Order: sequence, then structure tokens, then C-alpha cells
Amino acid sequence: MKPKVIRIATIPLSLNRLLRGQLKMLTEQYEVVAVASPGSELEEAGAREGVRCVPLSMERRMALLSDLKSLWALIRLFRREKPDIVHSLTPKAGLLAMLAARITGVPVRIHTFTGLVFPTAKGLTRHIVMATDRLTCACATVVNPEGEGVKRDLERFGITRKPLQILAYGNINGVDTNYFSRSDEVMAEASRYRLPDVFTCCFVGRMVGDKGINELVAAFIRLYERLPKCRLLLIGPFEEELDPVLPETRRQILSHPGIQFFDWQEDIRPFLAASDLFVFPSYREGFPNVLLQAGAMGVPALVTDINGSNEIISNGVNGVIIPPCDEEALYQQLLLLTENPEKVQQMAAAAREQIITRFQQQVVWDELLSLYRNNL
Repeated sequence: MKPKVIRIATIPLSLNRLLRGQLKMLTEQYEVVAVASPGSELEEAGAREGVRCVPLSMERRMALLSDLKSLWALIRLFRREKPDIVHSLTPKAGLLAMLAARITGVPVRIHTFTGLVFPTAKGLTRHIVMATDRLTCACATVVNPEGEGVKRDLERFGITRKPLQILAYGNINGVDTNYFSRSDEVMAEASRYRLPDVFTCCFVGRMVGDKGINELVAAFIRLYERLPKCRLLLIGPFEEELDPVLPETRRQILSHPGIQFFDWQEDIRPFLAASDLFVFPSYREGFPNVLLQAGAMGVPALVTDINGSNEIISNGVNGVIIPPCDEEALYQQLLLLTENPEKVQQMAAAAREQIITRFQQQVVWDELLSLYRNNL
């Protein structure tokens, strides 16, 4: 009989998108159960990966009564399923799953920190988040930071004294460089979005404040006024509940002649292939998959000096690093790169090789299998 692994995230999108292919890989050696809040994304993940799915409601925000109900539901689930390993990612799922797994005596309890909220939080919220992260670590038998930056912050702020283990060079799933490549099919589709003699910047992600969207739109509009032969592709949904962009930013996204908004896209490869520069001015990350994907497509990136981003991008080699939350620095660097396309092309030539040598998907999967074997 195969050992049983429960993989759990707060929202189903995390399992469906971030762990694409990984759950199916795990079924070769484990019985895998996927747990997340109900939704079509969970059903899609189960069908594609060939795993059993259990919908279980969890709130992303702090909600004491709902959280207690979710905790009790997890305790009952773990008692019924008797898993050998519970492996969580995302903050709320981590807190609830590690608590429930410890209460029910699950032998291997792994939490992956894909990013930390407290370094940029303020006041009471900061103290609450740090306390919940400490509790998560206290209940886990293995703490897995997604990258070196996350590891440093866990140690620096005294969140845990347990050994911290990063998979390979970081990231939770690596990147499929065969899929993220400039195939003939992708390039044919990219030609629909490519404009000759126009410098194209691209962002992929949620349209929220802490992704730096307010600064990006403001900086790009300044750039467009000076150099009209440029444009900005924005691919991703607006977030209405958590940290929405400023109303003026939203209006500009939807109306500015140099900005093209595409909302959520199933396949981002053509947009990346049609771009000269990927721009990712986020305030905080764990280890952003989209930067790996852009690099695999041969697109250099302009990023902020934050965890994850500064582990993927080598300044001046496969991209450029600037301070976070700095509209002026963003504008100046956009202007410099737009006026120096040869520098951008030089970094583009190095972008894919940087990803292939460090973040191949199979390397990360092999490390994950070793982590499970060594702890059972």
C-alpha cells in the first residue's frame, strides 16, 4: 500500500496552477489527496492530476468563527484519512492544517512558506501574522521556505529555530522549460500581439497594490509621454477585495492608449514571446513562478529588490533590480532600457540559460521526493 499524502492550500487555484504536474508525479509513489476550498479549479486539478479531491471551505482573511469550523473539519478529515504526510502551502491552510495534523498525530507535517506577509505588514496585523506563523512552525515537523530570502526572514524575525530546508535553488515546482519555450506554435500566436518598432513591456499577475501596479502604470504613462513608441501589456484579473489598485490606476489601465489589458489568460506564453521586457515591481514575494516562466521564454525582467525576485534575477545579466515602492526608480530604468534596446537584447540572450541551469522542474521534483522519503 502506498503512503498517503494530503496536499492542502487555502484556495484551489494554488493547487491547480502552482502545482501543475507535481501531484500527478507524486501519484507514482504515493496516494495523493488534494484539499482546498470548493471551486472549479479544484475539480480541474483533480481531473488533470488524477488525484482525489476534498473540498473544504477556508477563509483567506482572519475570521475566527470560520477558522474554528475549518479547523474542526480538518481534524475530522485527518482522523478519517489517516495520512502519513500532510503538506500545506499558503498561510491560512498552513496554520489550520499544521494544527489539525499535530492534534491528530500525523507523523510528517510539512509547511511550505511561499511568501511572508509580516515583513511588509504594520501595527497589530504584523504581530498577529508573526504569531500565526510561529504557531504554524511549532506544529510542523518540517519547515520549507521557498527561497533564501524567505529563509532569512524566518530566521531574522525569530519565527522558528527549526532547520529550514529549501528545495534545490528555490521554488516549489520549478518550470517546465519544454512548455515555456519559443515553439513555432507559440511564435505564430505571439505575432498577433507583436508590433514592429514598438518597445513592449509586459506584466502578468493580479492587478493589486502590492504587486506595484499603481507605480507601474504611473511610471509607464510618464514613459509614454516621452517615448510614444512603447506599450504595456497587463495580463491578470483585478482583485476587488484584497488590496485593489487605486481607482485612477484602474481607469488608466482600461483607457490609456499605450496600455492593453487582457485580464486572466490560460496561456501566457504568446504575450511573453511578444514582449521585449517583463516588468515585475512587486512589494513582496516568496519565489515568483512568473519570473521563471518569463526567463524560460527568453525575456529579461525589471524587478524590485525583494525575496525571490532577487534570487532569480542577476542584476545586469538577465535583468535589472531596483528598490521596491519607488515610482521614480521604475520610470528611470524603463526609460534607460527603452532607449538602449541592445542592452535588453544582451540580457535576453542570457535569460533562458539562467533558468535552465537552476530551475528545471525535474530537479525540484527530485528534491521533493527526497524530502518525503527522508522524513517517513
